[in-house]
Amino acid sequence: MLKPCPSSPRRLAAGTAQSSKITALVGWESRSAAGPESMGPPVCSRWLMKSEPESRLKNGVDVKFGIEDLKALPDQTGCWDGVRSYQARNFIRQMKAGQLAFFYHSNCKEPGIAGIMEVVKEAYGDPTQFDRKDVNYDASSRADEPKWSAVDVRFRRMTRRFLPLSELKRHHLQHRRDGGPLKDVALFTRARLSVQPLTSEEFDFILSLEDKEPQ
Repeated sequence: MLKPCPSSPRRLAAGTAQSSKITALVGWESRSAAGPESMGPPVCSRWLMKSEPESRLKNGVDVKFGIEDLKALPDQTGCWDGVRSYQARNFIRQMKAGQLAFFYHSNCKEPGIAGIMEVVKEAYGDPTQFDRKDVNYDASSRADEPKWSAVDVRFRRMTRRFLPLSELKRHHLQHRRDGGPLKDVALFTRARLSVQPLTSEEFDFILSLEDKEPQ
């Protein structure tokens, strides 16, 4: 469940502007640009992050937090906390200020992408792991070596239309069959992760769908 930023009243940069609508919105970094000595797995600079927009009680606490809740916070900024998967946590720790993420509504009647947010504060110890009253309290985590991490995110904008999971799956299946940027997208190949990396091609293709009629 997202919460106000610990360092602000409530709880998130694009790179160099370019001519196209998509690249003007997005900044990215590439390990390969640094030279052969740094080649390896591509550096992720775009993300998909899941949160629940509908009420659900966990240990008696409602964990609902949709994109409208993020918009309602002061500065439209909040702490993305409560991640309790090691792989998702590792992705949180890779995030850099200025990177963009899709806000994905999950565990709801119609899951899908609702908007875009921006990382404004890089990974730090998730405060909920030390809060005994919080549903995400972890007694095994130590203050001198926090087990879990959080980032601060800021609402950037809604997508021009909601991009439902069903539509994204159709593109994924088509791209697996015929080739295309969503053939290996983590939303379907690592579906259980609440924080997922996206390549620039995946992010740009998904974003382009907002201006097209749903198939």
